[in-house]
Amino acid sequence: MRQLKLIWDFRGPNAQKTAVHHEIHLKEYITAEQLDISLTGVECLNDLHAIAYLVVDEAMMKPIRDALKPHRGQVYTKKHD
Repeated sequence: MRQLKLIWDFRGPNAQKTAVHHEIHLKEYITAEQLDISLTGVECLNDLHAIAYLVVDEAMMKPIRDALKPHRGQVYTKKHD
């Protein structure tokens, strides 16, 4: 099954701190809704742009998107070390 990365963008000097805080709320939502989602995270793209994200199966995307209103999404591909 294809997975999608739902993304929230944060900009400005506090972007990374805000993204870290937002990830806490994403994890709270996952727990409250008893969802089988284990992949969330924060990425600092530069000094003024950070993202928080969660990865969902495509079949679960619409209700989660409608509830959480991410700024954008993309197909998730695992990074190989």
